[in-house]
Amino acid sequence: MNNPIHILVAEDDNDISRLLCSIIKKSGYIPQPAYSGTEALLYLEQRQWSMLLLDLMLPGMTGEELLNRIDRRDDIPVIIISAKGEPKTKVSVLRGGADDFITKPFDVEEVSARIDSQLRMYARIAQPALPSVLQHKGLVLDRDAMTVTADGAKLTLTAREFEILSLLLSTPKKVFTKSNLYESVWQEPFYGDDNIINVHMSNLRSKLSKAAPGSDFIETVWGMGYRLKP
Repeated sequence: MNNPIHILVAEDDNDISRLLCSIIKKSGYIPQPAYSGTEALLYLEQRQWSMLLLDLMLPGMTGEELLNRIDRRDDIPVIIISAKGEPKTKVSVLRGGADDFITKPFDVEEVSARIDSQLRMYARIAQPALPSVLQHKGLVLDRDAMTVTADGAKLTLTAREFEILSLLLSTPKKVFTKSNLYESVWQEPFYGDDNIINVHMSNLRSKLSKAAPGSDFIETVWGMGYRLKP
C-alpha cells in the first residue's frame, strides 16, 4: 500500500492506548490516540482514516454512540476492543456497523493480525473494478468472454496464464515483482519459490510468440520482475 495508513485509536486507558499505538507503529502504520468519544469524533471529522480501533466504555461519548455517528460517514473498518465481551454486546455492535470485535485482555499478535486482515479486505473492496476489455498494443483481453487475442490471433490460455496477463494489462507501465504476481494470482503468501511463476510466464510468452511471431509483449526487468513492453 503506497499511501500512509492512519489509524485512530479511541481508548481512554493510557497504558492500553500506548500498547495499541505501538502495535500499529510496528506494522508500519501511523497511530493517533484519542482519549474520549468526543475527541475521537473531532479527529474523524478532520481527515480520512484507514481504520478506527474503538473502546466501548469511553468518556464524553460511548463507543456505541460513536459507532452510530460514523455508520453514516466514511466507509472505514472499525474494530471494537472492549472488556464488554458478552455475546449480546458483540452481536449488537457488529450489527451496528463494527467489522470485528476483540475482547480485552487481548493478545498483541492477534490484534496485529486482525488489523492487517481488515485493511486487506477493505483494500480489495475499494479497488476500482477493471474494465471488461483490456488492451495494450496488439493484445486484447476480454474478461467477460475470457478470450485473448494477440495481433488478431486467438490464444488458448490456462486460468493462471489468463490472470497473469490480465494483471499485467491492468497497469501496463507497472513492473510486477514475482511476489506481486504470485500473491495476486494465487491468492496466497509468496515464500520466495519463483519456479511456479517462471514456468507460467515462460508458457505464456511462448504462446504469445506463436500467435504473433513478430511481436514481443512482455519484458523482464532484471532484478525486479515483469511488465508489458512499453
